[in-house]
Amino acid sequence: MTVRQFLNPGLALPVGILTIILLMVMPIPAMLLDVFFVMNIALSVSILMAAMNAKKPLDFSSFPSVLLFATLLRLALNVASTRIVLLNGHEGGEAAGKVIEAFGAFLIGGNFAVGIFVFLILMIINLMVVTKGAGRVSEVSARFTLDALPGKQMAIDADLAAGLLTADEAKARRREIATEADFYGSMDGASKFVKGDAVAALLILMINVIAGLVLGISTHGLSIGAAAEFYITLAVGDALVASVPALLLSIAAAVIVTRVSDARDLTGQIGGQLADPTIWLPVACILLVIGCIPAMPQSIILPLSAGTFWLWHALRKRQRLTVEEPEQVAAPDPSYIGIEDVTDQTLVTIQLGYGLIHLTDAKHGATLVGRLTGLRKQMCQSFGFIVPQFRVEDSFEVEPDAYRITLGGATIGGGKLKPGHLLAIDTGEVMRSHVVQGEATVDPSFGCPALWIEPGARDFAVAEGYLAVDPESVIATQIHQLLGARAQDLLGPDQVRDLIDHLKVRHGHLIDTITPQPLTLAAVTRLLKALLADGISLRHALRVFSSVSLAAQQTGDHDRLIDIIRADLGSMIVAELCPPNARLPVITLAAQLEEMVVSGLQDPTSGEIVIEPDLARSIGERIATIVDQRDPATTRPALIVQPRARRALAALLRLRAPQCLVLSINELPASQPIEVIAVVGDENFGSSAQLGHSTEALAA
Repeated sequence: MTVRQFLNPGLALPVGILTIILLMVMPIPAMLLDVFFVMNIALSVSILMAAMNAKKPLDFSSFPSVLLFATLLRLALNVASTRIVLLNGHEGGEAAGKVIEAFGAFLIGGNFAVGIFVFLILMIINLMVVTKGAGRVSEVSARFTLDALPGKQMAIDADLAAGLLTADEAKARRREIATEADFYGSMDGASKFVKGDAVAALLILMINVIAGLVLGISTHGLSIGAAAEFYITLAVGDALVASVPALLLSIAAAVIVTRVSDARDLTGQIGGQLADPTIWLPVACILLVIGCIPAMPQSIILPLSAGTFWLWHALRKRQRLTVEEPEQVAAPDPSYIGIEDVTDQTLVTIQLGYGLIHLTDAKHGATLVGRLTGLRKQMCQSFGFIVPQFRVEDSFEVEPDAYRITLGGATIGGGKLKPGHLLAIDTGEVMRSHVVQGEATVDPSFGCPALWIEPGARDFAVAEGYLAVDPESVIATQIHQLLGARAQDLLGPDQVRDLIDHLKVRHGHLIDTITPQPLTLAAVTRLLKALLADGISLRHALRVFSSVSLAAQQTGDHDRLIDIIRADLGSMIVAELCPPNARLPVITLAAQLEEMVVSGLQDPTSGEIVIEPDLARSIGERIATIVDQRDPATTRPALIVQPRARRALAALLRLRAPQCLVLSINELPASQPIEVIAVVGDENFGSSAQLGHSTEALAA
């Protein structure tokens, strides 16, 4: 075995445990016992320094294991010192070593009664104050950490789904909260080590005193006074030697819990966290001060102090070598203008007047930021792709109490808020039995009449039938209403690439039939944007891409692709409208009217049907009237037309009657039961006579 292999750090922990066992079962010289006592004090100081230098508990995640080994070492030294005291105590103070003699003679002046009282005071401080408090903190911290673990994991999943975290960042955060739970759970049990150690020290002192008196009188023929002077003085010195490191460890435990799994093995974990040079300089200084006390064994303490100074110097030198010196940052050129200074890469921006900045202030909870994060997550789940992040900024271009919503630099909405007030919205269910005091306004999202009321009047307004919402909800609701109708504007090549990469992991052959041939990424993006504009979500991406693959094998024309995809997704589109086995409310055009639309004007460039303005207005108004007359709680109706007329009529009704979906006859599943509720252009139509129409009759 080479020297390098013999000094392998991985052997340090097994050798240390073996040494602890040998101290318990084998007699050792008093000189060697002095060395171990001083090393025990140095170890306790180093653990305390490491606990104090930790910025958060996980910076010293190996503390429970370190505490266990340090406690075992101190108990092993107690066993070894008890053996020496009882065997050689009759020979005088030096029989048990100079450290015990120094603690028993110099620190308490040779008066064992004073030593007993000092030891008892130290035990009371350790057991009743430090250890008890640290144990309680550990217990409460472990309980609350474990209770909060599911919520933290759900929050990470939510941030991951909203695109706020990458998969690696989410994995690292999950590992961190799991390590935190392990740490506090371990500390809850490790605090019992410190308490048990304090009780054991008290019992060991009693055993040493009683056994020493018995042995001194019966075995060595000493008088009671001589036996008490020899054995009790040594027992008290031994107890004080053990109580000082015990108190230091108790303080370290209290420090670490008031301020754990790791990828490394335990030896590397402990060694890496104790390799901070800032730990060892105080240790060296304290050992130097102790070594300057006349009664202390300077021949042992001063070399250890020098060795600790050398260790501090070596660790600091290694730290300087491993840390790269930061590059010199050149002073910015004031005349330089970068592209980032003149462009805004954010798609959706919410501009706030300076009177509304408190909605994003972390000191006030950043309520608007949290609300927008939840809204973005909801939109991601609804649209089926990762919606780009929103940007919130203050702007002097809007009034102090106003806000503005922009999409791609274009303003799409906005409004005014009244800070410190609630918006009571009249949704049509207000009883008006009592007058609700407030400032009249209009809901910016849906145009309903509303009142700005004091927060204290919320319960009264709700009892009257108003819907009371806070200013953050007003902004979030309007953003949802505006962007919900513009999902296609939020989709770009980057989002499509994310969708493709996600599907390719498990459905690689499907993606190979679509892109890069026969459809490029730009073509797929244009296709998916058109589907979103038609109200088809990408939430079921596998189903949508399967239809895209089917259509891509038949044609490369964009409009024809959309028609084939919509026909294949017909069952999914209709399922969004009505429940299974329910009748779909259907509106149709009279044969002559539909023929007028199909055979009318056409755009010479695209070949699309162009409906004459008067005809478009009359069709839109008639369908809007039919939709408005229906109960809002019933199923939304659908206008069924010929495939050629679908695109033109869909564009028309998107503006005049957005609640009515336009489907071509090819998109209506053959098994779907329908109910024709109106025929536009046929004044003699009676809805009661048309109940139970089948798809075949409609097609005819």
